[in-house]
Amino acid sequence: MKTFLSPKDVYKSIWRWHFYAGMIFAPLLILLAITGAIYLFKPQIESVLYKNYYYIPKETQELTPSELIANVKHRYPSATITRYKPSDAANRSTEVGIVWNNKAYTVFINPYNGSILGKLADESRLMNIMVKLHGEIMAGTIGDRLVELAACWAIILLVTGLYLWWPRDRSLYGIIKIRLHAGKRAMWKDLHSIVAIWLSAFILLLIITGLPWAGFMGDKINRIATATQSGYPSGLWDGNIPESSISTKSVAKVPWAAENMPVPQSQENGPAALPVEKIIEIAKERNVHPGFEVNFPEREKGVYTVSVFPTLPQDQATLHIDQYSGKVLADLRFKDYGWMAKWIEIGIALHEGRYFGLFNQILGLIACLGLIFIAYSGVVMWWKRRPQGKLGTPPAPQNKKAMRVVTALIVILGIAMPLVALSLAAALIFDWLIIRRIPKLHAWFS
Repeated sequence: MKTFLSPKDVYKSIWRWHFYAGMIFAPLLILLAITGAIYLFKPQIESVLYKNYYYIPKETQELTPSELIANVKHRYPSATITRYKPSDAANRSTEVGIVWNNKAYTVFINPYNGSILGKLADESRLMNIMVKLHGEIMAGTIGDRLVELAACWAIILLVTGLYLWWPRDRSLYGIIKIRLHAGKRAMWKDLHSIVAIWLSAFILLLIITGLPWAGFMGDKINRIATATQSGYPSGLWDGNIPESSISTKSVAKVPWAAENMPVPQSQENGPAALPVEKIIEIAKERNVHPGFEVNFPEREKGVYTVSVFPTLPQDQATLHIDQYSGKVLADLRFKDYGWMAKWIEIGIALHEGRYFGLFNQILGLIACLGLIFIAYSGVVMWWKRRPQGKLGTPPAPQNKKAMRVVTALIVILGIAMPLVALSLAAALIFDWLIIRRIPKLHAWFS
C-alpha cells in the first residue's frame, strides 16, 4: 500500500473537487454572468428603454423644485415624497421619488413646464430586477448566501483549474493549442482550459470586487474597515452633533464607504423644514458632482441626505444636512475614505463597468461571456464522457489520503471564505451519512 502522495493521486483528488463544484454551481454562475453582462450596459439600455421618461426638448427657464414637487403631489395626493433628483442636462427630465399605495415609484417630470411624463415602479425597472437576480436570485437572504457561495467556490474552481491545466512535463504550446482533430471531447477540453486561462485574471477581479456586496463576506469586510478606520473616518463630525442609531444606507442609496456611517440628527430650531431648493443650493456651493439626488428627512429629527454616484468614485459625495438650519452635519468625500474603502469603491466601479468607460464595459462583457462558456463547456465535457447509469465522477485516487489532504487544503482556503468551509462540511456529512450508506447511491456517485 502506498504511503506517499503521488502527483497522480493529488491530480485525481483535485479533479474530483473541481468536478463537483463545477457541476453544482455552473447554473448559478451562468445566471450571475448573464445578469452581470446586462447590468454592465445599464446607461445605454436605460437610455433606450426609458427614453420617453428621460429626454425632453431643451428650453431655457426651469420651474422651481417646489413647484415641480407640488405638481407631483397634485397628481398623487396621498403619496409621500422621498427624494428629488434635479435634471443634470438641458434635455434631461427631473426625477421625484414617491411612496404611493405602499410602493416606491420614480416620477419623471419636465422641469420647464411641470408636465408629468410618467412614473415607474422602482421594483419593476429592468436594472433593479437584474440587481435582485445578480445579488440574491430573487430569494432574499437565502439567495444572497447562495450567490456568495457560488462566487467563493468560483475562486476555488479557478485555482484548481489552473492546477489541472499546468503543463508539468508538457510544453506550454501543447497546452494552449486547440486539438481540432482529436475528437469532440478533446476539443471541448482544450476550449474550456484555454478560455479559462486567458480570462482567469479578469474573472477573478470581477468576483473579488463583487464580494463587498455579499451579505456574509460584505459584513465582515465592513466590520474590518470600521475597526481599522479604513472605511469612513470616525472623526467626520464633532461630538456636539447628536447621532442616531440609523445607518446611512437605511435612508439613502449611498456609496459602499458611507453605508454604515451613523446618520446625525437635526436640531429642532425652526417652524418648518427648509425647502429642497436650499438643499440643492448648498450641494452646488459644496461642488457636489452633477447627478446628485436629495433624500428627504423622514422624521422631525431626520436630515436631508445628498448622495451622488458619478462615473468615477473620486467624485462621490455623501452629505447630511440639518433640515431646519441648513447646517452641513457631515460631508464625506472620496478623499476622506480610508485605504480599504478607496480600493473597494474603485473595485465596485470596475465591477459595474463605469471606471474607464466603454472599454471597461467591453472587458467586463468578455469576462462574463467567458465565464458562461467555461461553465457551459464543463457541462458539455461531462455529458460526453458520462457512463450509462452513473454520474460520471472523475476516478478516485488509489491513495485515499490524497483526497483527505486536498480536502484539508480547501478547508484552509475556506478560512478566508467561511461559507466555503460550511458547505464543505455539509457535503462531507452528506457523503458520510447518506451516500456511503446507500449502495445504489454510492455506486451512482462512484
